[in-house]
This record gives sequence, structure tokens and C-alpha cells, in this order.
Amino acid sequence: MVQEELLIPSTLDGTLQPSLFYRASAPGRPLLVGLHTWSYDRFNQINNMLPFCEEHDFNLLLPEFRGPNTPKNPHHTEACGSLLARTDVKDAIDYVTLHEGADAENVFLLGLSGGGHMALLMCGFCPTYFKAVGAFVPITDLKKWTEENAGYKKHVLACCESSEAEMLARSPISYIDEIARANVKIFHGKYDPVVPVSQSERLYRVLAERHPTARVFLDIFDGKHEIDMAAAAHWILSQYGVKSNKTVTG
Repeated sequence: MVQEELLIPSTLDGTLQPSLFYRASAPGRPLLVGLHTWSYDRFNQINNMLPFCEEHDFNLLLPEFRGPNTPKNPHHTEACGSLLARTDVKDAIDYVTLHEGADAENVFLLGLSGGGHMALLMCGFCPTYFKAVGAFVPITDLKKWTEENAGYKKHVLACCESSEAEMLARSPISYIDEIARANVKIFHGKYDPVVPVSQSERLYRVLAERHPTARVFLDIFDGKHEIDMAAAAHWILSQYGVKSNKTVTG
């Protein structure tokens, strides 16, 4: 699959925002949208996600969404799940489904860490866009995370300009009712030293109490701060209809 650099106009501020795109062999194939991690950019998830797309002939879209969530990024206040960043992802999906032949009925979203945070925010922003979403080790509450991880506290405060209201607006925990409309599995390592598993447990508990029939699932796995691409692939393909588990009887 050949890498293409797309420059897509933001529907909010008119700036041209970059995305990487890898086209499937034919029009009408599914689309996997891969979201980069906290401190990196659109090139960050190529090695994780491109092999899956090559094997299963999915289009792959890797949006920038304003870059790393760190003070070194000159646009850091626009990153970290801002409205501009969320709109960039939506704009990129709209572009490749309209102009690049990707199937709008089979859009899958996958992210790890900062990408997991963004995946859940996208569930809150446009939940019906996605056939299924996989969010690995996500931050769900930015303010709470500043109390749990001193190393990343300065990043959050810089991106949100030390505003608690802005931290809340960029936290998936604020969009429970919207996330409940999506089809999403949250994966979190029980021994995660970077983002405590309680971040995912709390969001899931609140959502399950409020929306007990929602298609939102929590998988606490034996691991740390990581993505299991085999588990991600199984989730995506099971929702696409290629693979399913067998029912057991007892």
C-alpha cells in the first residue's frame, strides 16, 4: 500500500490539516482510522496498523489532529482533544469516504493511550460514524490524571491552559450519554503504570449504570500500558462480520 499525504481543510478554522492515507485495492473497502499516541504525530501508528490493513485490505487513515499533546508542539493548545482536533478527525473521515472510495458504512477507529483518549472523545463527538471503536489504555478524566501522573501533569496544564473547565471539556468522562451511542470496547492493562486502570473502570461503571444496554465493553487484560494488536484485530473483524467466537454450552 502506497502512503499518500492528504491536506484537508478544517471546517472550523479553514487551515489545511495533514493526514496519511493508504488506499485499499478497490473502492468500497472498509476504513481503519488510527489515532497517534500522546506525545507523537500521525506517523506514530504506521507499524501497528498498516500490517492489519494490508492483510485484510482495509483503507488506513492516520490523521494528525493538531499533533502531540506536549508544550513542544507550537499548536499544543489546539491538540489534546480540543474541538479543533476532534473536528480534524471527522473532516478527514468525511474526505476519504467522499473522495478516496472508503466505505462510510464500515469505519473503524483505533487508538492507544493518547489515541485511546481521542478515540473515546470521538465516540462522544460523532458516535454514529463508527462501526466499532477500540480504545486501549485511555485517559478518561484529564483532571484526575494530573493527580495520578506528575510526569504528564505539565502537558495537560499546558494544553488546557490550566483551566479545569477545559480539562473537563476534553475528557471522555464528560460525554457518557454520547459514548453510550457508540459500539466501543475499552481495553486496559491491569498493571498500567502510566494511566491507572481505574480511569477506564470509572467511565465504564458510570456508563453501565446509566445505560445498561449500551454496546460499550471493558476488557481488563494482563498487561501494562500497551496495545495488543491481535485483540484489536479480533474486535474489529468480529464487528465487521469476518470472525466471531463460538457459543459454548455447559
